[in-house]
Amino acid sequence: MKRVLFICTGNSARSQMAEGWLEHLAGDRFLVSSAGTHPSRVHPMAIEVMREVGVDISHHRSKSVETFWGEPFDYVITVCDAAREACPVFPHAGVQLHWSFPDPATGEGTLDEQLARFRSVRDAIRRQIEEFLHSAGCR
Repeated sequence: MKRVLFICTGNSARSQMAEGWLEHLAGDRFLVSSAGTHPSRVHPMAIEVMREVGVDISHHRSKSVETFWGEPFDYVITVCDAAREACPVFPHAGVQLHWSFPDPATGEGTLDEQLARFRSVRDAIRRQIEEFLHSAGCR
């Protein structure tokens, strides 16, 4: 089983959604984790928009990248530019990838506008995960 670690700054939205999507779309073909360079909490809107598409990440918790520092991973994937800069080389990573997604939690607006940002990032992450699975020969 291949091991994948998604890294973001807060481990609150993008990396959590990526973890949820890969678990959902790949089943038990990958052991998936996520972490943050400055972990906080799983954003409630990330939980909500993932629930809308049948992916439950309500049990996820925000974790520090240091938790995984000595562990081997087949893939380490940063999903935000700040995490890539803070963690340019992850020891024990087979392949390091960078996927840049905007932070859906930044910006003002109505509740509908905020949810629209989260949905847009959620859908972009799904497309990237599907491409990843295809390139890895899993689709």
